[in-house]
Amino acid sequence: MIVEAPVRPGPPFTELPDLAAERVGGATLACSDDFFASMVNLLKGARAVFDPHAYTDRGKLMDGWESRRSFGRVEGHTHDWCLIKLGMPGMLRGVDIDTSFFRGNYPEAAAIDGCEVDGDPDAKALLDPSIAWTEVLPRTELAGDNSNFAPFAVTDRRFTHLRLRMFPDGGIARLRVYGAVVPDWARLLARSATVDLAAVEHGGQVVAANDMFFGSRHNLIMPGRSVNMGDGWETRRKRREGHDWTIVKLGRRGTVRSIEVDTNHFKGNFPESCWLEGVDAPDGADPTELHADSWFPLLPRTKLRAHTRHFFTGAANGVAGELTNGARGCTHVRLSIHPDGGISRLRVHGAPV
Repeated sequence: MIVEAPVRPGPPFTELPDLAAERVGGATLACSDDFFASMVNLLKGARAVFDPHAYTDRGKLMDGWESRRSFGRVEGHTHDWCLIKLGMPGMLRGVDIDTSFFRGNYPEAAAIDGCEVDGDPDAKALLDPSIAWTEVLPRTELAGDNSNFAPFAVTDRRFTHLRLRMFPDGGIARLRVYGAVVPDWARLLARSATVDLAAVEHGGQVVAANDMFFGSRHNLIMPGRSVNMGDGWETRRKRREGHDWTIVKLGRRGTVRSIEVDTNHFKGNFPESCWLEGVDAPDGADPTELHADSWFPLLPRTKLRAHTRHFFTGAANGVAGELTNGARGCTHVRLSIHPDGGISRLRVHGAPV
């Protein structure tokens, strides 16, 4: 029977985006050895799985990165390593070095180095001695078949690539690198005057929701369209009056020009309607504690359809659009749905201020 790794509660930093996730462009570029299990498994979004009866011609099939036994057999061997490109460059906050199902074959310790390199360097460039690596996680002991959460030691610098070192060899199922996204705004604005201010790759973060029983609020701002109904924000069925809501902190303060609300894959469980509000909150303010009068309407209550991309725009060429208050600066938006249901994606296109 195939078993999936359990969901393990983590520290507060696990609410931040995973900068290295495969779904946002994270990639493993090279490693010292992956004889038993490929390094590409490290950044998969799904939790690791284990099939006790699955073997390959090299040994037990493991869902992770696993190197061969080298310690004591290869002269001078001290550790194995893997080079990782962050899908979203940013400031590091915490890590989960997940050793799920690695019980007698996990490393005794791990460490992580980071660097910031312009462009899109390949593994050969990153292995050049001229690259200045900074140790962001000192050597840390690991537990087998578990999540190993640890805060990063360097949190005030932007990084684009990591080097994971494990001592001396063994297997790691998943690597989650939590942090604050720091986009290259000059590059983004050189391409277009407007960007999706809510997108996770542009620093957006879904900071609160009153309910996410069936689907995480964080899915709302992920790249691309949802792949299935589980890849969206979905609340439980309401049995009382009221509505559900979620709040997105924009990656940068801006004015809203257009909105997309996507109910992709939600067919019998999409909300009847939705509306959107904005707020220009002071730095450090908790948007859930702001006075009700602080919020202003951006999109009035509007009926939704199943499995559909809904587009809303503001005034243009003298013709009124669906949006209001598009000239007011926003730091956060609040999406409300009536009475409940699922939204797969929210896009908030605007001009950074």
